[in-house]
Amino acid sequence: MQGLLLAGRYRLADSIGSGGMGRVWRAHDELLHRAVAIKELTAALYVSESERGVLLARTRAEARAAARINHSAVVTVHDVLEHDGRPWIVMELVEGRSLADAVKEQGRVEPAEAARIGLWVLRALRAAHAAGVLHRDVKPGNVLLGHDGRVLLTDFGIAQIEGDTTITRTGEVVGSVDYLAPERVRGHDPGPSSDLWALGATLYTAVEGRSPFRRTSPLSTMQAVVEEEATDPRYAGPLAPVISGLLRKDPAARPSTEQVEHMLVEAAEGRRPYAVQAFVPTQSGGYGQQRRYEQPQAVDTRPHLAPVTQAGPPTALRKKRRRVRTVALVIAVAAITGAGAAVGLREWKAGDASHASQSPNPGPSLSAGPSPTVEPQGTVPVGWKQYHDPAGFSLYLPEGWKRSVSIKSKNGLQQIDYSPDGGDHLVRIAVDTLPDFDDPYAHQVDLDQQLSRQLKDYDRLGMQHQIYRDRQGSRLEYEWTAEATGFRSPGAYRAVDLMYVARSGVEYAIYMASPAGDWATTRKQFETVLKTWREN
Repeated sequence: MQGLLLAGRYRLADSIGSGGMGRVWRAHDELLHRAVAIKELTAALYVSESERGVLLARTRAEARAAARINHSAVVTVHDVLEHDGRPWIVMELVEGRSLADAVKEQGRVEPAEAARIGLWVLRALRAAHAAGVLHRDVKPGNVLLGHDGRVLLTDFGIAQIEGDTTITRTGEVVGSVDYLAPERVRGHDPGPSSDLWALGATLYTAVEGRSPFRRTSPLSTMQAVVEEEATDPRYAGPLAPVISGLLRKDPAARPSTEQVEHMLVEAAEGRRPYAVQAFVPTQSGGYGQQRRYEQPQAVDTRPHLAPVTQAGPPTALRKKRRRVRTVALVIAVAAITGAGAAVGLREWKAGDASHASQSPNPGPSLSAGPSPTVEPQGTVPVGWKQYHDPAGFSLYLPEGWKRSVSIKSKNGLQQIDYSPDGGDHLVRIAVDTLPDFDDPYAHQVDLDQQLSRQLKDYDRLGMQHQIYRDRQGSRLEYEWTAEATGFRSPGAYRAVDLMYVARSGVEYAIYMASPAGDWATTRKQFETVLKTWREN
């Protein structure tokens, strides 16, 4: 095959890599006079006609998936051509080796370098997820290390593109079993957090020189992925908490893309990550057991620290009710500080029921579950209770918080508030069955514009995409000044709002606000609320 001319312009030189699905050739583009890499689908030569159709579809899907992603850490696809009844993919040529080869040759990679590699893979995944593409096969062999220092993610051959019909058979598990997330082994639909799990397993392999779950057979390996914890890494250094967080069994308990990026940046600089406490195991579990983790510290999500990903905050309605909704939002913000100026600013302590006061409109009663004897995933602080809300969700809050309904319209919108002190400190859940926006980020852009016109000294502190519950969402954080007239507690206030659209099509906005002086505590509480939130 050496010297073969494809499509009248690509001449094959030498083979530079091969795997179970195909072979990669170095080639010369005789039209543009540049070196390229060409992927040949060799597996299609040795399978039945029915299997060949699946392989061809996967190859075309790889080209489509990679072509949708515009990022320097993703190998660029230049062309797809047909030859010998098979598709061939023409790609950017990366002079270097794979991370798998580096580990094989060196034994393991130093933590700081592994963190740098992980950071670029994470950025590639963020770009892919933003384009609606799941990689589904992140592993050391698909991470390329260029001689020029670049790190690139390649081989989207089993990628899943949002909106495309799946090309895999029902019940089929695709990908390398060592790096499959537990939810994928169980047959559940993958999400962005499944790719993050694979990144965690890849980083483990890089620093330890071995796969975290490799056993004697594929079946026992998959069983280990689902039921066993990885042995604590010995050589990970500051990367250890990042790996621990990414390898959590529950997708919802894994850190967000923003949190991972912050930690990888710090680990690459040789520093123990700021958010380390969220992912340090306090109790190891044996076979079939879960680990417990400390309560997470707050992570700054302002834009200069957290580049855009995919995320989610606030609340909305259809265009015909947007004006009503805008007024409702502003009134709701005002209600944070209540209506009685005669009542002074209260001292407030998280979880202290003695500071709770009756809400002016208590609404339907709630059922509060008993305090858990073992904190699930370490996310529930002592003194917190689970509240099952009649609006169709549950969450944990400090015992003694009271419920009220601020909005209940006939157009599918509800806003439920929880507060320990009549509104100074507030959690608001908005449930919209007829959302005005399909994209939570676009919704928050609109909301940001509205609030900037309505609130005194409004200052947006951060707004970015964020993945939440494996759904695209958006997160907005801002502050403003509550005026003295008619307010219980005038002064600086801060709020954070996470919005996402559930698979059911319902838009949820999870919002929390407090006086600015209490924000360090409030933000930690908000992260706990997010981790314990559940749709019923």
